[in-house]
Amino acid sequence: MAGKPIFGWCFNLNANTLTLSTMAAVPILIALVAIHYYAYINGLINMPTSSSDLEPWALALIIVASTIVGLYLLWRFVLLLSPSWYRGMIKDNSVSVDDFVGGAPSPVSALKSWLLNRLNVGRRVAKKEGYALKTEDSDKLPGLKVTSRSENGVSSSDDKSTLPPIIVGTIRMGFGHHRIAYAATSWGLGSDSERETWFHDFLNIDSEEAQMIKDTDKLYSKGSRMASELGGTVEKFWGSLTKSGDEDSLRVTYQFSEHMIPLINDLDKNSPIIATHSMVACAAVAAGFKNVINLVIDNHAQWFVVVPGALNLVQGPSNYHSFLKMGVPEEQLALAGHWIPRDLVEGIPEACARRTARRKAGKPLRIIVPVGGAGAQRKFIVEMVGAFSGLVKEGKVQLFLNAADHEHMKKAFVGALERNGLDYDTVVDMKGVQEFRKRMLNEEPEKNSPPHAGQRFVADITHHHILLQFTYDDYFTAVATTDILCNVADVLACKPKLEITKHIQR
Repeated sequence: MAGKPIFGWCFNLNANTLTLSTMAAVPILIALVAIHYYAYINGLINMPTSSSDLEPWALALIIVASTIVGLYLLWRFVLLLSPSWYRGMIKDNSVSVDDFVGGAPSPVSALKSWLLNRLNVGRRVAKKEGYALKTEDSDKLPGLKVTSRSENGVSSSDDKSTLPPIIVGTIRMGFGHHRIAYAATSWGLGSDSERETWFHDFLNIDSEEAQMIKDTDKLYSKGSRMASELGGTVEKFWGSLTKSGDEDSLRVTYQFSEHMIPLINDLDKNSPIIATHSMVACAAVAAGFKNVINLVIDNHAQWFVVVPGALNLVQGPSNYHSFLKMGVPEEQLALAGHWIPRDLVEGIPEACARRTARRKAGKPLRIIVPVGGAGAQRKFIVEMVGAFSGLVKEGKVQLFLNAADHEHMKKAFVGALERNGLDYDTVVDMKGVQEFRKRMLNEEPEKNSPPHAGQRFVADITHHHILLQFTYDDYFTAVATTDILCNVADVLACKPKLEITKHIQR
């Protein structure tokens, strides 16, 4: 899923249900009181002179009725105040989300947005001044610049001798956002432009704001793993929470993004911002960037994934027309296609030819199995390894397992492989992944000698090869590994992305 502020989707108040239930309760209670009074005046019952004379059921009824009426009156009073609370919350905003979604919120929506914002940021006042940023050459991709906070306060954006760079902004909240960012940077680096391409991850800027996002991501990842492990009703409930991206969800996300302005406000305002997370795009628009491109990550049309003031690029015509029907301004929407790395796109003819030739020659089927950013699917993948173990031993299948940067997944993979009597080897860095890919383009795996402790290596096993990729803190490599190895794999086996399951449900 797309990753969003945790309280933005963990509380989905159904205004109609709540209002109708309270409105229905009051007439029922009035009717009960009227019946009781009618019985009294007709001599059917005696009116008690004190509470001690009341029947237990009557006393209980009065207490319940008084409580419900009191709560109802309190609810109506809160709804009376909620619009003013909401207006106070948005008074300093740079962009009007209400204009974008077609109008001001109802009292219930205003209360929901105000309450969720309080749960997200408390009484914190959003800062505006940007942190000084520096850039360094990426040790993963030649030519790519990676931003981080400058210790000496000197900003890389102060250099006006070159054209403003292309900024690819992202947040590591699930691997999807980072994978799209990796794809976007590949096209920037492959162009003939004189502009540099900068990889700007909000979580790479050491700050209070980045920590706020990290805390949110931890809660999301934990919930996602628990839902996947428990399955059934729990997983369905989790899915219903994470797909409720209505207007209020956008309001809450944008309000949270106002607090993220310092993470981007030091960059050159003339730079094009390509955002792979709606929060990045919201922060960029709020900071005053005029050329903000939001890569809409979800194929299920919902307000949460589009951004007011940005050019929102969608991946398919159905999604495009759904957003238009919702009311997204046509000038802020465009159909672009899917977010695929450049080398994968340009290598499609050769990759397909290799796969066809390998299958005709009876070569093993290569299956790459990646783990998502939340580190869920542990139980499923462990069972999958067991199910494929026979075919692996027969030399009919080769498994490439990408455990990413999840220690618990690495342990689960190792346990499954050892229980099924499968040999395995490991790749732990980008250099190893690239070397392995080059060898797989031209040859079948061969067994190498075991590495010594701490050595970074690529080792292969004849016929039944298992690739276990793991990095302790380098999630860029964890994300990019799957894209890099797709060219030498035959099948990508992964859990359907949330938007796919939403489409099936619809």
